Amino acid sequence: MCHDVSKVIDATSVDHIQQLVKEYSQQGIPIRATGSSHSWYDTGCTDDPRTVVIRTEAVNRIVDFNLEQGYVTFEAGATFFQVADYLHQRGASLGYALVNWNMTIAGAAATGSHRMSLKNPTTVGQGIISQDIVDGTGTLRTVDASSGDDFKASTTSLGLLGIVVRVKFKIYPDTKLWANQKTLDEKEVLNGDIYKMIAPYEMANFWWFPLNKKMIYRTYELVPNDTPGDAFQSTFSSTLLTAAAGKLLLEPASNLLNMAFESIAFKRWESPNFRNKTTNQDMKAFPVIGWNYDVLIGGLYPGEKPLWEYGLDGYTFEVAVPMTQSNRLLQRIRQLMDDEARKLRPFAATYVSGINIKFASPTDDFLSQATVPGNSPGEDWSKGAIMFDMASFRPRYFDRYNEPFYKRLYEVIMSEFTARPHYTKCHREVYKLGKPHLNQEYVKRFVQVKKKFDPNHIFDSVLGELLGLQDY
Repeated sequence: MCHDVSKVIDATSVDHIQQLVKEYSQQGIPIRATGSSHSWYDTGCTDDPRTVVIRTEAVNRIVDFNLEQGYVTFEAGATFFQVADYLHQRGASLGYALVNWNMTIAGAAATGSHRMSLKNPTTVGQGIISQDIVDGTGTLRTVDASSGDDFKASTTSLGLLGIVVRVKFKIYPDTKLWANQKTLDEKEVLNGDIYKMIAPYEMANFWWFPLNKKMIYRTYELVPNDTPGDAFQSTFSSTLLTAAAGKLLLEPASNLLNMAFESIAFKRWESPNFRNKTTNQDMKAFPVIGWNYDVLIGGLYPGEKPLWEYGLDGYTFEVAVPMTQSNRLLQRIRQLMDDEARKLRPFAATYVSGINIKFASPTDDFLSQATVPGNSPGEDWSKGAIMFDMASFRPRYFDRYNEPFYKRLYEVIMSEFTARPHYTKCHREVYKLGKPHLNQEYVKRFVQVKKKFDPNHIFDSVLGELLGLQDY
């Protein structure tokens, strides 16, 4: 998230956060907040070494709940897993505006994070009813839909307005879903009606294994709550032995070993990444059935750790493109991969689930990736967005195999498509290229809100600078 900072402080309460902001802002010292650190690159802070980072993880109380009125209120450090478990015990859920189990909900909303649906609101900010924000003077402000531009700026704020300390969030009666999947030849997707394949489902996505020229097509649909099933998903769980085998293949940055890795990962991903939550037994076949959060997100399996705790670190590159450009995007990426194959440098995915092809329904705030207004004639976001989300293994001692390909990939996508970068999953050069793809009228309106909330630039960041969001 940051290069060099002067202090990292663990906040203990909302009052403590206010006190810290007042203390350091009066000295003109830059401040940034962090929850569970989903940021993959060094764009979350400024490059000012005086920066103070305030960690919000311990400020995580759930302070109000009302299923009849459809809301839960929690503090800055509350994670999806914590809130989802609390709600499930009370017959409620977060619906579909959710992401990974280990992320704070406030942080996920601030960074524009999202799940994968064209049918339902799945950008986390779409679940916000109101927020309490400690601004650049240490003042506590409350914003909601009646706050106009202040609210539209706050739901994907990138932390530039201040520290979100409390969130009132939409909730729904708990539901059960099935998850189903099948393997497709990639041409069925690249040349198919992608919108029609995704839009009917509560959630849906593809995992692309390009060396194998296959797409794994995952769909989720509601079932009656009395349907038997206790499925629990995990994407990141690993045993020490499995992680060690993965590192053995990937650390040398050899294309032959990368190709072997993708082929193994593809075969593994064709099987359900679900267990029975009660017995911890692997589920052998699709469809699987379980409760909302357990099926859509899940968490860690008992006795296992996330991949990154075993040193399986990665790079990421994620961008959103209008659904109307979805086929052309995937076809162009395939063309780039084929160009490399003709040079005897075939591309292989180096992440356990291949390349994630995700989707987001249209939004109506200033900065989310699927916000509807575009800049260019014919740029149509009204059907939502397709997200190309490519994680790749980060070798400890070498560059990735064929490192220039990754640069070529992002340069082509950013120059040939109206691509909006994910705010935690790209490096600085991508944000420079992506700046013109933000709606510039919305950028101007966001800047006016930031100027009001943070007149002395206490909460500036590299990301805000690159995107022109703090120019006043």
